[in-house]
Amino acid sequence: MVYRPVDGEVSVHYGQIYVESADEDSVDLHDCFAGQTSGLCGAAVPGMLFLITGLHTGDVGFTVEMHDRAPVLDPVWEDVVEVSYRPRSADVSLNEWGGGASYPLGLAETDYRVRYSALGMDRGSELDTRIEEAQADRYLLQFWPAPPEPDRVLRQTASVADYWHGFARGVPASRITERA
Repeated sequence: MVYRPVDGEVSVHYGQIYVESADEDSVDLHDCFAGQTSGLCGAAVPGMLFLITGLHTGDVGFTVEMHDRAPVLDPVWEDVVEVSYRPRSADVSLNEWGGGASYPLGLAETDYRVRYSALGMDRGSELDTRIEEAQADRYLLQFWPAPPEPDRVLRQTASVADYWHGFARGVPASRITERA
């Protein structure tokens, strides 16, 4: 059975939206991607996911799904990454940038595998700001219980995704231990 706590459009600014389970005083982009090979879903800061979109500002299509086991990878998605995630509290939500809307996700405090899939990232990036235009990009964020394992890129086609993967590969894992 699939549960969808979010299914529609969400607002992004600076091409960002987040999953948070604990208040972070300041979230640093570099910290979130430290030591990762994939650059679309930063999972290096405990309790947080830093999600990148192609669109800079405006509404993107966004669905969050909860699964009992790993879902089949749908070939429609152009860019796909997976990371491991564990909430730091039972109060987990998808949060828009700058204190915008917050969408409760209802996750338990356990280990999850997360798949973040994108369609139309380059179109979103080219549009930059969506006001009245048709939806340019959309995203699917899927969770299922699983033990931790390294992040990975399952599919990459967009030049925006290529840029962010390169960014993540340049952020050393030692950055998190230096911050602690």
